[in-house]
Formats: sequence, C-alpha cells, structure tokens
Amino acid sequence: EALGLFTGIGLSEAKARETLRNGALSALLRQAVLQARSALGPALDKATGTLLYNAAARLRDPKHLGFLVGYIARREILTDLQLSAALEYVRSHPLEPLDAADFERACGVGVCVTPEQIEEAVEAVIREHRAELLAERYHFNMGLLMGEARSRLRWADGKTIKNEVDLQVLHLLGPKTEADLEKKPKAAKTRPALVEKQKAAVVENGEVGTETRPLLEQLRGEALKFHKPGENYKTEGYVVTPNTMALLKQHLAVTGGQVRTRFPPEPNGILHIGHAKAINFNFGYAKANGGVCFLRYDDTNPEKEEEKYFTAIREMVEWLGYQPYAVTHASDYFDQLYTWALELIRRGQAYVCHQKVEEIKGHNPPPSPWRDRPVEESLLLFEDMRKGKFGEGEATLRMKLVMEDGKMDPVAYRVKFTPHHRTGDKWCIYPTYDYTHCLCDSIEHITHSLCTKEFQARRSSYFWLCNALDVYCPVQWEYGRLNLLYTVVSKRKIIQLVETGAVRDWDDPRLFTLTALRRRGFPPEAINNFCARVGVTVAQATMEPHLLEACVREVLNEQAPRAMAVLEPLKVTITNFPVSKALEVLVPNFPADESRGFHKVPFQPTVYIEETDFREEVDKGYKRLAPGQPVGLRHAGYVIAVQNVIKDASGRVIELEVTCTKSDMAEKPKAFIHWVSEPLACEVRLYERLFLHKNPEDPSEVPGGFLSDLNPDSLRVVRNALVDSSVLAARPFDKFQFERLGYFSLDPDSAEGKLVFNRTVTLKEDPGKA
Repeated sequence: EALGLFTGIGLSEAKARETLRNGALSALLRQAVLQARSALGPALDKATGTLLYNAAARLRDPKHLGFLVGYIARREILTDLQLSAALEYVRSHPLEPLDAADFERACGVGVCVTPEQIEEAVEAVIREHRAELLAERYHFNMGLLMGEARSRLRWADGKTIKNEVDLQVLHLLGPKTEADLEKKPKAAKTRPALVEKQKAAVVENGEVGTETRPLLEQLRGEALKFHKPGENYKTEGYVVTPNTMALLKQHLAVTGGQVRTRFPPEPNGILHIGHAKAINFNFGYAKANGGVCFLRYDDTNPEKEEEKYFTAIREMVEWLGYQPYAVTHASDYFDQLYTWALELIRRGQAYVCHQKVEEIKGHNPPPSPWRDRPVEESLLLFEDMRKGKFGEGEATLRMKLVMEDGKMDPVAYRVKFTPHHRTGDKWCIYPTYDYTHCLCDSIEHITHSLCTKEFQARRSSYFWLCNALDVYCPVQWEYGRLNLLYTVVSKRKIIQLVETGAVRDWDDPRLFTLTALRRRGFPPEAINNFCARVGVTVAQATMEPHLLEACVREVLNEQAPRAMAVLEPLKVTITNFPVSKALEVLVPNFPADESRGFHKVPFQPTVYIEETDFREEVDKGYKRLAPGQPVGLRHAGYVIAVQNVIKDASGRVIELEVTCTKSDMAEKPKAFIHWVSEPLACEVRLYERLFLHKNPEDPSEVPGGFLSDLNPDSLRVVRNALVDSSVLAARPFDKFQFERLGYFSLDPDSAEGKLVFNRTVTLKEDPGKA
C-alpha cells in the first residue's frame, strides 16, 4: 500500500523502496500524502509530490508537517524556493502557534510576479551589462544576468526568467555567429603569490625561530553547521519548552552573543593525544569565533583525584598554546547543584532509591520499587543522605527519565565518605557526571558543549535536566574521538603499565600522554597541526603514529638547530693534523639557512666517528670510510684516508689512524660523515613502539591481553654516546637535530656532567614500521 502511495506521487519504484527502508521518513511522507489527497483528491501531480517529499525529508520538527502540507495542498506553496523559505521559517520559530501572516510574508505566499515585472527586471540587468555583452557576446556569463534578475524578484519563476533573458539577449546580439560558437580560450593559469603565513615568534634554545600556526583547519565539515549563540533551537533534536526563548534571551544578555566553550577533564589522570584534539577543538572553535573557553575540572569523584593531575592538566593546556578564559571546578557549584537537586525532587522528577549498584547495572535492570515514593519522603531521605545517615551504596538520588540508550533513571547523587580536596568534609554526597555536567554548562552559559561520541547517549538526559529545572539549556554536540594505533590511553591500563614496571611513569616517552610526548620532544605546534589535519567529524578517527611523527619532523626541521653526536664511538687519530693546536670549525645552526647563525666546535687530532661509518671490506654500494676509500668530515673542510687499523686482542677495531687533506686539494669523496672532537659524554635513549600489534587491546589480535604485547626493544639506552660541546648550555626539553641520526630532546633526568637525550623521531620514517 505504501509503495503504491509513494509511486503515485511521482517517485520511481527504486526511490520509493529506498524511502520505505527509512522508517521515520516513510511515516512522515505517508502522513503528508494522505493529508494532501484528502484536500486534492487521489491523483497528485509530480510537482506537488516532489514538494511533499522534500517537506517530509527536510523538516526537522514533525509537529509542523501538517501546517506545511496544508499550504502545499492549497497551492499556496508552489516552488522549492518557497518551501526552503518555509522550512527556514519553521526552524527559526520553534514555539507554537506560528504567526500565519508573518509566515506567508516570509514564504512569498500570494505573491504574484507578472510577466511585465520579469521583463522590466531583465531589461534593467541587461542595461547595466550592455557594454560587456556587446564586447563578449555569447561568451558572456548569462548566469550572472539570471542571478541578478532573480535577486530583484525573489519569488519569480526561474524558468520564466531564463526564457526572458534568452529573448532579450537574442534581441540585443542577434543570432549566434560562427565566432560565438567557438569555445572561449582558457586563460593561462597563474600561480597565486604565496600568502604570507601568520607567524609568531617563539624562543627555542635561546634563539628566535618562527612558528606557523594552523588556521584552525579542523573547523570544517560538521562544525560549520553549528548554531549561532542564542539560536540553540535551530539545532536538530534540541528540546524547546514554553520558557526556552525567554531563557535564551537572558543567556544572550549575559554573554553578549559571544561563543563559549569549555574543556572539562576529570582530574584523575594525565591528558593524552585524544585530549589534544578536544583541547584544540574547544579552545580553537572559541578563538576562531571571537569567543572564550573555560577549563573546568570535573572534580566530582574525590576518591581518584590528586593535586598532581590538576597541575599537569593545566600545564598541558598552556603548553599547547591555549590560555583558559577562567579555570573553574564542578565543586565551585556544589551548593547550587544541591539546591537544584532539592527542586528536582519537589517537582516530582527525582527520588531517593535503595537499589544496590549491582542491581541497576547492565542493560535491563529492574525498575526501582521506590520510583513513586512521595516527594516529602524523598526530601527527608535526601537530607539524611547529606547528613551521613546512610552508608555508601545504601541510597542514591535518581532522576526520572529514560536515556537514549534505554538506561532508566540515571543516578544524580551518591554517598561517599571521602574528603574532597577543595571542599574538605563539607559533603558526603557527590553529584554524578549525568547530573553535574549540563548544569555546570548552564551556569557558565556555554554555547557549544562539545564532547566525543560516547556521550551521545547522555544527550537526552542533558536536555531533559536543564528543561526539568527551567534553566538555560546549551547544545551538546558529539564528534568522533581521536585514537592512535600501537598504544593504549586508558587511565586504568596506563596505571597497570606503571605498576608492572613496563614504563617508568605517566610521562614515559613511549606513552602517548601529553606529558610523555613533551618529554620525548614532540613540539606542541606539531600536535596541534596533527589535530588540525585529522579534522573534526562525526566519525571516529584511528590514525597511525607515523602521521603524527611526520608533523613532528615538519616543525623540528624548522626549529631544531643542528649538532653532531656519535652513538657508537670509534676513535680516529689524524697523524698529519695540519696545526699544532686545536682548530675551531664554524657549523651552521640550520645548513639550509645560514642567516640563522653558526656555532663553533673544536677540531683536534683525535676525533670520534660512528663505528658503522667504517668497514675494513667494502661492499658494493658502501660509500663511507674504508681502506682505500676516503670520506669527508662534515663542516671541517677536510677529507680523511685510512692508514692503519688498530684492533684489540679479540680482533675488534678500536682505533683508526688516518691522514687528512684539505677538501679543495683532494678528490671529491663519495660521502661526508659526522664526527665529534673534544666531545661531551651523554646518555641517549632510543625509543620504538611500546606494543607489537596495532590494536593491543583487541582480544582477537592479542589474546593474552595488552600486557602480553609489550615490545622488548621499545627502549635501548646508549650510555656512552658523545655529543659536540655546542649543546653544553642546553636545558630540559631543548631540541636538536643530531646530523644523520634524528631529532633529540634533552631529558629532565640530565644533571651537571651528565646529559641525557631522548630520540624524538628519526630523520625519515622507517618503512619497516608502516
């Protein structure tokens, strides 16, 4: 029956069947068609059918469907242009009843555009463009004429305007000539001048470099559909009450129409790479729209919260380059939240329940036998909870609603006899996330409450609670979270890694917490650039670590000055050193841009090279040092040639004796190698992936659990490396490119006389890791 109904309005059978697969759309369309047929009879023309289909498909609030169909059936809305205006009007006026006269003015109902008006409008447009038309003739963009004519007569029929344009152009230019029929030659493409990127000075290793800030590339896709402040009701799914418009008016009076977002971490762990996306989105969206962003700690679970987490979270937000508009805590609002809880009980929307935690877990818990207890009784019992007369788990306050995932009556308050780090022993009842979050957003007049997709099931409780208390209701919008392969970011699992000794702490450079990435040497700009490239979409993004590492290389290539280091030293004695004392060699900080300065390194008769840069026997393709195969020393201006190979008792090469020749006097060598002379001893930590498999938490990929998937070679410590003296004044987190080896960062473990470097990334991606 439905199939025949839909094909009867002009839908193809395939389109009709596709529509039937969408239960919500097919129900609305059926309702619209039956209403139209009752007014117009069983035979509906295709134009009317198309309008009915578009109305059903594009209407966000079904309660207005009958209103719109009435206008279509009475032939008062005749074009898609009018329908679009009607849908926009309905979306912008959520409260009943709609003002029919205002609606009709907005949709052009009853407006009759005469042929004479169309003729006059087209004449006026052609008059304005007459000179260009005569010059370009039929190569002129006729769409421009149509567009300008339509802007003068909004409700005119597009086809009639086109016919009038064609007629008047023919009258002006005459029939097309052969020249008119020739294709217009394409203009040669010229590359636009590169726009100067916005740059900000940054101090890195005592030098002023440049930082290119991404222009919030993540603000694309779904984010472009966000409502404007005060227009929350235009968001699909937003619940409108009789008080909504008055509350929004008060909200605009408080904010002045400013965008307000918030980043609301729980202070029970360290932020990770997924949080970096949330920070960039919340702070970035506010900044891009001239708004502000709060850093609000969700400190409602005192058992798991520690001061070190509060400090580290703020440090990481600021390290990424963002300054909170205000730093707030959910606990700032405990008094107000408690007052609202009493009001919720008085309104019959909450009750005290004695079901145990294990009873209300799972998908289909039994309904609470205390759901309908009298309001006065719940008020007394809630007061007893506050006074500590119930033990933990003996009573909770629950809200009367069913959430999107079917969960019934979420808990609003529970008993916890744990002192709070900010409120001390004042409270022994603490609010839950489901109760706290939306109300804190309301108090702070947040305009866009941005959260990851796992909170979508909480959207119904978010809107319900604000409306149940008649307070301003922000809009919750969910986006896909950012995950990385070869890692875990769960707080519980990171604690297990620390407790088992697999990693040293939350800032172990093999982890993807933000403190760990900072310690490893990842620049904040690289993390922000990575988040921008991932973008913000509804779909979850799971990325390979090498994509983040590529962003790191891009930034460090511009920021990290060059130095020379040797990880596995081999002593080299130059027997014919050209002078009696040490030379000083000038080494550019950035070889590609010598204007960024030089540093001096000593050059003495004894230098050290990498063991791997020497072989006694030369293989095909081997270009470095070997007997009979000289090499150049980078930046020194000398070429060395092996004269004698010295070995220990076991036959291992321990020293080379070489002669040197000035580069301009010697034949050009096949290679130039790095070296150090009068070096500083240092420890170098080389990191690889912590896990062997892409998804260490996936039982099908790692049946033994993530702790069984640890990479035994994730850390190699080189204790006797050597580095040139130019890094002597480096401070923790200073970054360098050790020539030919990779990018390195000075670790906070460094002490006087003992430098410790972490390898941040290699110079190029290792194809073996792909």
